[in-house]
Amino acid sequence: MVFNSLTYLFSLTFVVILFWLLSQKARYFLIFFSSLIFYGFWRIDFIPLLLFSTFTDWWLSQKIYKSNIEHLRKKLVILSLIVNLGLLFIFKYLIFFSDNAIGFLNFLGGNYDTITLKIILPLGISFYTFQTISYTIDVYRKIIKPENNFIIYSCYVTFFPQLIAGPILRAKEVIFQFKKENKFNIDFIIVGSKRVLYGLFLKVVIADNIAPLVDAGFEIPIETLSALDVWTLAFLFGFQIYFDFSAYSHIAIGSARMIGIIFPENFNFPYLATSPKNFWQKWHISLSSWVRDYLYLPLTGKKFKEISIGGLGDATTNKKDYKPLFIAWGLMGLWHGANWTFIVWGIYHAVLIYFYRLLKSLGSNFNLKTKIFIGWFITLPLIMLSWIPFRSQSLKDCFQMWLKILNPLDYGYLALRENIYLVTFLLLISAIISYFLKQKILLKKMFPYVIVLLIDLILIIFLFCLTFIFLRPINQFIYFQF
Repeated sequence: MVFNSLTYLFSLTFVVILFWLLSQKARYFLIFFSSLIFYGFWRIDFIPLLLFSTFTDWWLSQKIYKSNIEHLRKKLVILSLIVNLGLLFIFKYLIFFSDNAIGFLNFLGGNYDTITLKIILPLGISFYTFQTISYTIDVYRKIIKPENNFIIYSCYVTFFPQLIAGPILRAKEVIFQFKKENKFNIDFIIVGSKRVLYGLFLKVVIADNIAPLVDAGFEIPIETLSALDVWTLAFLFGFQIYFDFSAYSHIAIGSARMIGIIFPENFNFPYLATSPKNFWQKWHISLSSWVRDYLYLPLTGKKFKEISIGGLGDATTNKKDYKPLFIAWGLMGLWHGANWTFIVWGIYHAVLIYFYRLLKSLGSNFNLKTKIFIGWFITLPLIMLSWIPFRSQSLKDCFQMWLKILNPLDYGYLALRENIYLVTFLLLISAIISYFLKQKILLKKMFPYVIVLLIDLILIIFLFCLTFIFLRPINQFIYFQF
């Protein structure tokens, strides 16, 4: 069951109505079993794996909390990491590492055949694995006490709005909300429904209509593309993945809000970032902050953060921390997929942040507005170029496209359809305008409050109509593959 389907919308409506009719205790079971049914729509045979991962960390956390023997507590944490990362390795990375190992041995003179393995990647395993790991570590760090009620803990891990593609939640942010006995409030429904509708609009109207243009562009032989074509495809895919993934986050946040659960925001106008560091404070915040707190900061020896506000860039301030920086970003890339292109994507961002540290002092001579504009003007194209390895099928394709950009002779012609350039330009302009509209800066200056509300209502009706006009055979969310 995916968010951009009528099945999900009807199921969500049923769960929300039932939730507000049930007692507090019954609500736990409703969320738990609804989440399992939601996951079972994809593959029912992978539910035991989800429950095994959930139970393992729940049980180990109880043991960690009750023990006063430090070396035993460390062993239990290590066991949790072995189980969770072991499952992630088997299902997501075993084929990748075995193929590369065989390729390396053959390069040295061996004669080994590639091992044929058929391993299905469990949906959402990268997300719920990180969530259970953070829970166990937080118990070990004594940030939180373990949840004794297995059903409540299971609600935290398997909660259907964020189970497949996040946001990656912290136990400290969410578990207490499941235990809180909220009274029905119509604002929950209104605010949540608007977020769900907005997310559906971003997915089915914008992202799914950009997708064919992107697919067609990346199917063109790279030799025939110009440098301007590569720039256009980089920007276009950048917009596609943003609208696609932020759409999922909007629907997840809105779905949870309808039953009184508040999720942390996962995006904050990332393409208006003024530096590489600032971008990762605005993009996929729950993942980047997770990597910061549970990987990067331990590698640097710095104090961890307790709440997922701000991304990995929030910690990357020391010029000397380049080794942890590159390790963290390499693993960040690998998390996204078992392919060298994703690792290059991660290293690319590490390079950007590293050079930002070295050169950021150059901006001290400019006033604030000039500094912001120059920062955005430089950051945006650099970020968009990072999507080339993310979208490319191979490292060869990636480097060929990057080399096109560096060659002045490749700027003298165009190979894409004319409308692709126009669409890309309009998306860039609309992204800037939407920021001001979202903040209601322009509306508040131009119109009284009643008119602003009327405009908001018209926009909701407009979004609703367009969403259902464009609702089509389901296109999966991009981040489902991770």
